[in-house]
Amino acid sequence: MNKGFIEHFSVIKDFRQEGKVQHKLMDILFIAVAATIANSDSWIEMQLFAERYETWLRKYLELPNGIPSHDTIERIFENIDGKEFAKCFIKWTQDITQKTKGTLIAIDGKTVRRSFDNNADKSAIHIVNAWTNENKLILGQVKTSDKSNEITAIPELLDLLFIKDCIITIDAMGTQKKIVEKIIEKKADYVLALKGNQGNLYEDVKLYFEDSIKNDFKDIPKEKISKYETIEKGHGRIEKRVYYLTNDIDWIEQKNDWKSFKSIGMAINEITIKDKTTKEYRFYITSLYKNIEDFAKSVRGHWGVESTHWILDIVFKEDYNRTRINNSAENLSMLRKIALNLLKLEKETKKKRSLKSKRYIASMDIEFLEKVMLNIE
Repeated sequence: MNKGFIEHFSVIKDFRQEGKVQHKLMDILFIAVAATIANSDSWIEMQLFAERYETWLRKYLELPNGIPSHDTIERIFENIDGKEFAKCFIKWTQDITQKTKGTLIAIDGKTVRRSFDNNADKSAIHIVNAWTNENKLILGQVKTSDKSNEITAIPELLDLLFIKDCIITIDAMGTQKKIVEKIIEKKADYVLALKGNQGNLYEDVKLYFEDSIKNDFKDIPKEKISKYETIEKGHGRIEKRVYYLTNDIDWIEQKNDWKSFKSIGMAINEITIKDKTTKEYRFYITSLYKNIEDFAKSVRGHWGVESTHWILDIVFKEDYNRTRINNSAENLSMLRKIALNLLKLEKETKKKRSLKSKRYIASMDIEFLEKVMLNIE
């Protein structure tokens, strides 16, 4: 096991009573990570994995009392402090990611749908995730009690991340003045979506661009507006994306309410399949100034975090998991993200495989699993 991983995660406090501990905490963490990579989605499957590969595990672990039971593994993850586990994860990912000026960090929330407990009157947990397009990795997570609390969770997550010189993208729910202040305070830029929840600001920006389109943008000085366009074709489908960015915002009454608010943007997504064409219009506020390609990259790239949520459901079956006691759902979600990051870091030279295939291979091929585990840097 890579020293850096151990250093980051060994600081997790062991809640168990000293003298009654049969299995080392790091041994259980190692088993849980390896088993999750190797297609194990439950505590019982983790125990079965460990029993099957005990000889291999002993290359890295002491296992003084053999393989821990699934009840022991479950109890550990029920009681590990979720915030402490998340902080360790964030520090680890910051070590393995390379963030440069202009790196996109997309933030979005995901509900773990079957983590609810009706008997305990406990709703499903909602987790806000940060994702980077530089490595296509999850950078960190913060749990909220429900979706509406994303607004308070996002600043908490931003506080944990190193985001200097990066571009932060958030959907319309996170377009809040305090969140903008936090982003600027941490010396980053933002591209934030606008929708009806922003009231007059959304309506004003929407009307401005609608009028500009009608007038072919003749009312805006050329030096104040930029345009960027991409076209993708394939499988009988043509997707045209057009982006506009303008710093012509002196007319916006609320402009001084938003820190470092410099431009407004519009993205038009035009899809043609056979003879049918549909158009979608989206609007944004941003601290970017004339950086039309960075704006386009940010708008287009935000889907990456949403795609990662889809991967967690399809590849790791997150929405089907009924784990819900204490901190178990939150910590199991973190385990999946550790495994996901490690699988993404594994680069095969001979054949490109899907993440689902990699998990399946890791469950059968211990050499491949070892390769994935040793990618921890």
